[in-house]
Amino acid sequence: MSRRRIGFWYRLAAVICKPPLLVLFKRDWRGMEHIPVDGGFITAVNHNSYLDPLSYAHYQYNTGRVPRFLAKAGLFKSGFVGVMMRGTGQIPVYRETTDAATAFRAAVNAIEKGECVAFYPEGTLTRDPKMWPMQGKTGAARVALLTKAPVIPVAQWGANEAMPPYAKEKKLQLFPRKTLRVQAGPPVDLSEFYGQEPTAEVLRAVTEKIMAAITAELAGIRGETAPAEPFDYRKQIARERRAAREAARAAAAAGTGDAVLEPAESTAPAAPTQQARSNRQAQEDEGK
Repeated sequence: MSRRRIGFWYRLAAVICKPPLLVLFKRDWRGMEHIPVDGGFITAVNHNSYLDPLSYAHYQYNTGRVPRFLAKAGLFKSGFVGVMMRGTGQIPVYRETTDAATAFRAAVNAIEKGECVAFYPEGTLTRDPKMWPMQGKTGAARVALLTKAPVIPVAQWGANEAMPPYAKEKKLQLFPRKTLRVQAGPPVDLSEFYGQEPTAEVLRAVTEKIMAAITAELAGIRGETAPAEPFDYRKQIARERRAAREAARAAAAAGTGDAVLEPAESTAPAAPTQQARSNRQAQEDEGK
């Protein structure tokens, strides 16, 4: 099978979603020539709004190559949304369970059948203060190395202006009318990594190359220079936790008049179990 047919459910989704998108937004779509005509491939997309999956899906649908998204398993369980998710062949992600790696296997199988699988490598909405792509997770890299499928970087901008991420109220800001900008770039050349053992270092290098390609496309859309280094959300969380601990120690010391000692080495948490490590690795493989 060289490519997935659009099918009834995807056409129904288009009938429902396209009219309001066409009415409410302008479009600036570029780089469709980089979307493969046949064969399985991966798209790696930045994520800066709850609305941007619709923006990207609209763009991708119009190329004739519909994507299969990796999405939270809860969306598949009930109601009309669940019916549409199942009918359009999206891939459920089971977080923090022994089934977490199922999404990884389903993505590989889909690509080998000639389908497009869309990854949001950041795993969540960007936390970068200026909404550049963050450091990515390695799920897309793992699938790319295993399948050797083309990896198409896709950048988008504009949905975040209509629905900013992490806003206190998730309300659409439709006026003035926003432009949804989506741009695909040429496939990321990962040939230097083919045949290498997928160690943590190799997977990180592949992921960084994919994220750099997405960021370059976004810089072109925005007409701005991207940061030299991507925002590392895990380091930010670590800094915030360290600052909170230091503030708590300072407050305790001020309240008692005594110095607060650092915990001894023996009080460090026990090493994670093998099952916990396996679950975390499977979640990393999701690429969400």
